[in-house]
Amino acid sequence: MFSLERWQEVFETISKNKLRTFLTGVSVASGIFILVVLLGVSVGFQNGVEKQFQNDAENIINIYPGSTSIAYKGFNKDRRIQLTNEDYALVNRETDQEIEFASSLYQIFAGLVSYGNESGSYRVEGILPDYQFLEKADIIEGRFINMNDVKAKEKYAVIGNRAKKDLFKDKSPIGEYIEVSGLNFKVIGVFTDPGGDREETRVYVPISTAQIVFGAGTDIRSMGYTLPKEENYDLALKQSNAFAAQIEQMLKSKLQIDPKDESALFISNNIENTKEIYLLINAMKIFFWGVGIATLLAGIIGVSNIMLIIVKERTKEIGIRKALGAEPLSIVGMILHESIFVTSVSGLFGLIFGLALLEIVGPYIELDFIRNPSVNFSIAVSTLILLIAAGAIAGFFPAWRGARIKPIDALRDE
Repeated sequence: MFSLERWQEVFETISKNKLRTFLTGVSVASGIFILVVLLGVSVGFQNGVEKQFQNDAENIINIYPGSTSIAYKGFNKDRRIQLTNEDYALVNRETDQEIEFASSLYQIFAGLVSYGNESGSYRVEGILPDYQFLEKADIIEGRFINMNDVKAKEKYAVIGNRAKKDLFKDKSPIGEYIEVSGLNFKVIGVFTDPGGDREETRVYVPISTAQIVFGAGTDIRSMGYTLPKEENYDLALKQSNAFAAQIEQMLKSKLQIDPKDESALFISNNIENTKEIYLLINAMKIFFWGVGIATLLAGIIGVSNIMLIIVKERTKEIGIRKALGAEPLSIVGMILHESIFVTSVSGLFGLIFGLALLEIVGPYIELDFIRNPSVNFSIAVSTLILLIAAGAIAGFFPAWRGARIKPIDALRDE
C-alpha cells in the first residue's frame, strides 16, 4: 500500500547522506553493469564458438540410401535403395518430432558450368529453400531459392562465392545467365559458406528443376533435417536420436528393408559430434554468471553494511517508534523500503547502461570466438528480478536487527 509519509522518510534519510548513498548506488550499479556485460559476452562467445566449429547446422540429421545386405520379403540382398520425393514427404508428414528445417537433395557431382569464355566443373545441387539453413549459407548478393521457384520449376541458380570469382571475376552475376549442362540458368544469388572454398564451388538450383534437367524423375540423393535447438545437450541428443530412429523405422518399413539391415540406409546425426561444444558453452555461461553474481554480491554486501550503519544511527528513533506502539513489521518495512529503493534505482541505471553498451557496440564485435554479444529480454527481466531480490536481502538482516531493539535499550543509546 502506498504511503506518502514512508517515501518522505526514505528521501529525507537519503538527502542527509547524499555521498554515502551515491557511493553505495555506484557499487550496485557497477555490479549489475558487469553482470549484464558478462551475460552479453557469454552469448557472443556462444555465437563465436558455433561459427568457428560448425560448417553445417550443428544438429543436422542426414539420411542417405545404400544397398541391402540382408535378403528380405522376397528381395535379394545387394539391392540398391533409391529415395524419392514420396519418401521425403512421408517423413515430413508422419514424424512425431517438430522439425525446424528440412530439405531433400539431388546432386550432380561434376556438372559443367560456363559463362562466356569461362567454365568449370562444379557440384550442382537441386535443393529446397531450407537448405540454406542446413548448410549455414549466407547470401551476399541477390536472394536464395524460394518455394515459388520450386513450384514453378524455374531455371534459377544461386552460386557459391568461389564459383562467382571463377566465372565472373569482379563482375556482379545477378541477372546473368550461366550454362549448366547445356541449359541456361539465371543467376539470382551468391552465397558464402563457413566451410570455405570447397563449399563455395557449388551451384544451387530448385530440386524440381534439377530432377527434370538431369532426368531424375522423382529420385533424390538424400534428405536433411534439423530439430529446434535445445540448450541442454542430453535433451537435444535424446530428441535427435528418437527422431533418427523414427525415420529409420518408417523408411525401412516403406522400402521393404530388414529392420536389422545396417547398410541399406545411412543416418548421420551431427549432434553426437557437438557434445564438447555444448559443454564448453554451458561452462562459460556458468562462469560468467558466477563472476557477475559475485560482483553484484559485493555491491549488495556494501548496501547491507550501510543499512546496518543507518539502523545504528537511528536506534533512538526506532526506540521511540516502538515505545509509541510501532509493530516490528513496521520497522522492518521502513528499513526494507529504503534498501530496495536504493538498490533498485542504482541497479536499474547499471542495467540500462549495460544493455545500451551491448546494443551500440555488440553488432560491431566480430572476433574469432566472440560475435555480436547481446542480452535478450528474458535475461534482462531475470536480472531486474534478481536486483529487487538482492535489495530485499541486503535490507532484511539490518531491518530484523532494528525490529528486535528493545525500546528501553534504544532510548538509553548514545
